Amino acid sequence: MRENAAMKLHLLDGTYELFRSYFGVPSRTAPDGMEVAAVYGIIGSTLGLLRQLDVTHVAAAFDTVIESFRNDMFPGYKTGEGIEPELLAQFPLAERALNALGVVVWSMIEFEADDAIASAAFQFGDDFDQVVMLSPDKDLSQCVVDNRIVTFDRRQEILRGEDEVMEKFGVWPQSIPDYLALVGDTADGIPGLPGWGAKSSSAVLARFTHIEDIPAAEAEWGVAVRSAGKLAATLEAHRDEALLYRSLAVLRRDVPIEESVADLEWKGAHRQEFEVLCAELGFDDLASRPHLWADESTA
Repeated sequence: MRENAAMKLHLLDGTYELFRSYFGVPSRTAPDGMEVAAVYGIIGSTLGLLRQLDVTHVAAAFDTVIESFRNDMFPGYKTGEGIEPELLAQFPLAERALNALGVVVWSMIEFEADDAIASAAFQFGDDFDQVVMLSPDKDLSQCVVDNRIVTFDRRQEILRGEDEVMEKFGVWPQSIPDYLALVGDTADGIPGLPGWGAKSSSAVLARFTHIEDIPAAEAEWGVAVRSAGKLAATLEAHRDEALLYRSLAVLRRDVPIEESVADLEWKGAHRQEFEVLCAELGFDDLASRPHLWADESTA
């Protein structure tokens, strides 16, 4: 670690990274014929991340199974339906690969990867100068605190603190779950309320912050919103549904995380595990790529 450098924790959305690699990397098969391009891509992108000088403490979270406790709350919530089987088959390999790289991996079954990232951000927030949540997922915007807990979209290279969240969505981080409840989130299967779009939702929530505080009568809103009367009627008719949708969008902060700050420090890849994995998957060109090996002298 560099002397006097700001201490940062980087939290990687492994599920997003695997999807990004699957759709962005040309097809590649292992010696046994299994499609492994997404694993190849996530190894390459993670190696690039670990070479950055400010990446000293890092962990990754995966949706080991796509379903979570939220599926019991709402039957329309996202499932693994429609995801290519050859992509789903690469999840265990991706988790194994990042473990071999020496990255702490949280495998989510009851919870989701975003819940683990949110929990880690708040559990370790006071231990670091900055927590960087490496994901473009708008759900994680609710966790942003000043410029101390931020999101970073690696593909577009966009970092968002509180001001940037407001600029992007028109609401402050604490209103993001309410915003998603009204607008909907197709990626998570949250339908939203009819007629409530991004502009109307942000305008009203910027004034009232939370759904339960929005007056029933549009005359009390005090903001200029198109079709306000219709929107108010829709909200009153479906307020209970909106509150349910918000509960789906709220990220949990109580995911059990056993690691300490010291455990999160990246000390290098595990040579034997990584080389075995690369040989198994036909990644000969990656086998020597890690620039630091755990428990080996760097002299």
